[in-house]
Amino acid sequence: MGFDFARFHGPDLDESYVDYLLREEFIDRQLVFQRLWSYYRNEIHGLAGGELNTTDADWAAVARPYTQDQEFGMPARVTGASHLGYGGTAAGGEGLRRKEVVVENDIGWRIDTGVHFLFGKSPGMESLAADSDRARRIEAVLKVIHETNGGVALLQQMALLGGVYGFADIVVRLPATLARVDGRWVSGAGDAAVEVDPLTQVRLEPIEAWRAIPVLDENDYQRMQFYVLHYRKLLNQVSGGTDTEPPGGQAACQVTEILGPDWWQHYEDGDLVDQGPNLLGKVPVVHVQNLAVPGQYEGAGDVEPLIPLQDELNTRLSDRACRVTFQSFKMYLGRGIENFENRPVAPGRMWSTDNPDASIEEFGGDSASPSEEAHVSELREALDKTSGITPLAAGLLRDRLGNLTSAAALKVALMGTLARLERKRITYGEGLQRLNRMVLTLLDRTGIFPNDPEERATRLHWPSPLPESRRERLEEARIKLDIGVGKEAVLKELGYEPSEEH
Repeated sequence: MGFDFARFHGPDLDESYVDYLLREEFIDRQLVFQRLWSYYRNEIHGLAGGELNTTDADWAAVARPYTQDQEFGMPARVTGASHLGYGGTAAGGEGLRRKEVVVENDIGWRIDTGVHFLFGKSPGMESLAADSDRARRIEAVLKVIHETNGGVALLQQMALLGGVYGFADIVVRLPATLARVDGRWVSGAGDAAVEVDPLTQVRLEPIEAWRAIPVLDENDYQRMQFYVLHYRKLLNQVSGGTDTEPPGGQAACQVTEILGPDWWQHYEDGDLVDQGPNLLGKVPVVHVQNLAVPGQYEGAGDVEPLIPLQDELNTRLSDRACRVTFQSFKMYLGRGIENFENRPVAPGRMWSTDNPDASIEEFGGDSASPSEEAHVSELREALDKTSGITPLAAGLLRDRLGNLTSAAALKVALMGTLARLERKRITYGEGLQRLNRMVLTLLDRTGIFPNDPEERATRLHWPSPLPESRRERLEEARIKLDIGVGKEAVLKELGYEPSEEH
């Protein structure tokens, strides 16, 4: 790929180094991050047929002719495959046969529950501008931009990416075709240009970790000098056939984007197709660590520490399923009885034989295995402790229902989940404040919404993750008003907009 970095200023960007990142670092990052995603999603492969590659025909003819991503960490004696490649493809091994494979995705529901606790509702955003009218205008502008980009769904995507990969990056963009003509904002070129609301053109794009490589300052890992995106883009056309794409399939191209503090470039299949200035004066990326980790760009994710426990749980559940399959039904061994295998076993059936040595032996039937049950139970408890998310947080009460007689008791039962939630509110809350500041800076630099630097600070009001009594919340709000807390601040804590009539 031939890069042209002549238009970039400030930190030097070496062409050979970027090429090295795409050839070496990108592949390693892609394998690691996509493996984390596969353990979260646990997708099924083989539903369309033709995706399972094996040399053992018996293995492919099992009752469940598909594989799941989490089988990657299970032993060959269970999966019947000596190797599970990425994406669930299997290669049969000598003498291996597929057993009863049971996968219970404890990782997926724990990640989803954590996302719902963090962003089940959108936090209120309050502008800290000194002038109240100006603050309300800024809040309205931010509300339009956030809602245009998905609102609470955007926040949930950010929390999901952070939970899986350990961090979430949000790129702030404006379309290259957005321009101001005769006092009107239009998007498009020539006759295709249409008038638009410029606020709805601001894009807040969550980036999957596997397609991005940050270029950090050599002396300060917290400072980003450039941001490189590399991914495969599907095109709305049929491929004519290339070195990498067979003819007749959907066409695609390799996209590389270089985002710098003052300039950006867009390459497709090695050719520079677009570029332009970055008015922000800094890399337009907001980086959020899921859980803060010092000394590194990535934070601590929620998936990685659960993988060994998930593999052990799936293995033991599969072993138990195999045992149950063999022992759940009684079987009979007949000796000295002609045509025994064709005689039905049913109530009221009478068998007779002249062989005095004939016999029928009964065996099989399920039996208790206390050590197995204890091991599975301890594995689930280990997953609870490691993730901080218990079945109670997902609504599974069981015999704990009688103990939850008050809100205080519920908070004690969910102490680990709530503590982890507070840690995430610090990192994601600070990230959202930086995102708001970057958006307002971009609006000012482009002239869409002029504002001063001291007006760009915001404060978040987080809703309670637990059910609360409406009466208690209103009583608490009345007490705050009595001691002098501002009416607008109290209304925002209750979830109301100050401009609404109450």
